[in-house]
This record gives sequence, C-alpha cells and structure tokens, in this order.
Amino acid sequence: MENIIKKELFGMQDLKYRDFHKKLIPGVDPDRIIGIRTPDLRKFAKKIKNEACAQSFLTELPHTFYEENNLHGFLIEQIRDYDRCIDELNRFLPYIDNWATCDGIRPKCFGKNTDRLYMEIEKWLSDSHTYTVRFGIEMLMTFYLDEKYDRKYPERVSRIISSEYYVNMMIAWYFATALAKQWESIIPFLEENQLPVWVHNKTIQKAVESYRITEEQKLYLRSLKRK
Repeated sequence: MENIIKKELFGMQDLKYRDFHKKLIPGVDPDRIIGIRTPDLRKFAKKIKNEACAQSFLTELPHTFYEENNLHGFLIEQIRDYDRCIDELNRFLPYIDNWATCDGIRPKCFGKNTDRLYMEIEKWLSDSHTYTVRFGIEMLMTFYLDEKYDRKYPERVSRIISSEYYVNMMIAWYFATALAKQWESIIPFLEENQLPVWVHNKTIQKAVESYRITEEQKLYLRSLKRK
C-alpha cells in the first residue's frame, strides 16, 4: 500500500518547487523532500481519505519522505470521529520533525470538541518532544483566543520554558496573535516581564509586523522592548 502512495507522490513531483521549499525547512534532509505543492497534496489526501490504501498508510510509521509525513497529517485532520482523530494524532506527533509538518495539521473535528481537547493540549504542552509542544501551543492559538478564551490559557503558555527555537517561536507567535485578539488581557504579560527576554522581544517584533495591531499599540509595544 505504501508503494502505491509513494508512486502517486512522485507523480506530483515539482523539482523547481523542491529546490525552493527545501530552503524553508533547513532541518530536513533535502534527500527526503520530493517537492510537492501543498494544495496538490491536500487534494490528494481528500481523494484517497476513504480508500484502503489511506487507512493502511496511517499504520506505516515512520515514513521516509517529508511529503509522506505531510500527507499523514492531512489525512488525520479529515477524520471526523474525535476519539479516533486523537488516537491517530498521538501516534503520529512523535514522528514530526519540522515546523511545516507540525503547523499544517488542523483537525476539523477539534472545533466542536474544545472542552475535551484542552485535556489533550495539557499533555502535549508537558511533552518532551519539540513539535508535540509546538502543536499544543498552536491548538491553543487556533481554538482558544476567541469565544473560548480564558486567561488561564496564556498563563499556561507563559510557564513553558524551553531552549528549543521552534517552541519559543511558537510561544511568541501565540502571544503576538493573542495581543491582536485580547489586548487588555495579554499586554500585562509584557508589561510585567512574564516571558523570557528572547520570547518577549520576538512577541513584540511579530506583533508590530501585524496589520491587526493599531499604530498606537505598536508604538507602545516598541517602548516595552527589553535588553
């Protein structure tokens, strides 16, 4: 089954795109990159999601190629049954080895199960694997900054202390997005220096680059930079 899918993937190969895309994921061995545009890969995932080859593919870990991992994530995000989606996700998360695969997974069933989802997010945030933690922060950013917002969520993220670049970048991205959506609640985290210096300054940088932050807010944020 895996060979059938691998043949299909190589049939979508775009060598120019591969040469461009490999620069965006420096931590991935270039020999593991086929070179497939994301819309094409998502379209393929939708096409095969109910076929036997897709179900078999989900059991075949680890994969060899970067795009196989992306396809795996795209298949998981289409699983409508919440419990099965979580089971498949928890099997797959330890194998994620780059930010692009991690950030590309958006399970459709999560939006209707946010009360249950937070228990899983807590586990992910406490994990030792870089991209499991990153994924957990991203899910908080995706599903808990609007009507489901509670200050306990940014407080939980602020307690994550990591030496991993891709974890700290996601923390900064989380707080920059949170500033745009929940300014009054989030700005004290910067005013009171509740974040590590690098994360603090990166949060400000990303927020200042956002069109969702007003010029007045950007001016104030710049005044909060730390040395």
